[in-house]
Amino acid sequence: MYTNIRTGPALAHVSNLLCQEARHTFHHYDAQALIEALDLVFTNNILQFGDTYWRQISGTGMGIAPAPHWATIYYAIHENRVLPRWTSQIIFYRRFSDDIIGIWACDKCPERNNALWTKFKTEMQQWHGLEWEFSTLSQSCHYMDLTLTISGRTIKSTLFEKAQNLYLYLPPHSSHPRGTLQSLIFGNILRIHRLCSTPEEISKHSRAFHRRLINRGHHSATITPLFHRATQNAHTYLLRTPDEHTLCQRSLQAKTNNTIFSHLQYHPQDPTARELQHAWQQTIVLPPNDVPLSQLENIDGVRVPIQSLTVAYSRPPNLRNHFSICSIKNRGRTVSSYLN
Repeated sequence: MYTNIRTGPALAHVSNLLCQEARHTFHHYDAQALIEALDLVFTNNILQFGDTYWRQISGTGMGIAPAPHWATIYYAIHENRVLPRWTSQIIFYRRFSDDIIGIWACDKCPERNNALWTKFKTEMQQWHGLEWEFSTLSQSCHYMDLTLTISGRTIKSTLFEKAQNLYLYLPPHSSHPRGTLQSLIFGNILRIHRLCSTPEEISKHSRAFHRRLINRGHHSATITPLFHRATQNAHTYLLRTPDEHTLCQRSLQAKTNNTIFSHLQYHPQDPTARELQHAWQQTIVLPPNDVPLSQLENIDGVRVPIQSLTVAYSRPPNLRNHFSICSIKNRGRTVSSYLN
């Protein structure tokens, strides 16, 4: 989608929207300054290819920071014009960047329904060259990592997994902190419970996940207890009310505000995170025969707010870093020599 967004029309439409919203809805930004900033960013995207430099004259650069919001707003302008005319047929519509899902209320007459569907697709395509690929109308569809199916008066969901997926989870001999495997299992089991709508699908995907970890070399005796704990964690998480989730997030945020982070490159022969935490407690938080950390004050008499330490590991260079070619140097003629 990004590369097919024509810069000129996009700047014109987004600029008009920003001016309208600044007058009627939002008053916290200077519309003209923002428009000039967008013009600067999207008309001066410079690319390097070998020893040459190029300026992108149309399309949105994939790595530009505002690109996702830019693309979303740009097509939303067209959606706001088209969709109100189709409220009888489109009873549900959502878009995430360039992925759209909707529910189409079919007309009782098949010929009329096909004509309406064709007309709707045509109107959606009429926006400065953007082209959308529509799937056929169906009771079931794949949307991102979900498979959604209309069943009677309900919609059932399960995971969508591509046939090409090799499921190359970290093997047990990989040099990673001990908590990595637990995080992988807890996170994926929670994902399965949140996205699958029936116990049968939850069981099927949980068993498949367990089997794939075994295939990667993990032992059942090691991972099965983690699966049981992860399942209990998922049940507890899903039983929380929205207010309880908000409270947990605020509590975590408050704890993070009073935490310092020790960033280390992981090595299996280094002291463990538990040993580092013990040393932190013994020498910094509660040093023997000295003032505890919580009672230290700065020159203004304000006490140190630090309450905890988090050991944050980064991975060391792996084989990909050593053998993948990230830049092409001294490999024959320069790019500019082909342009002269």
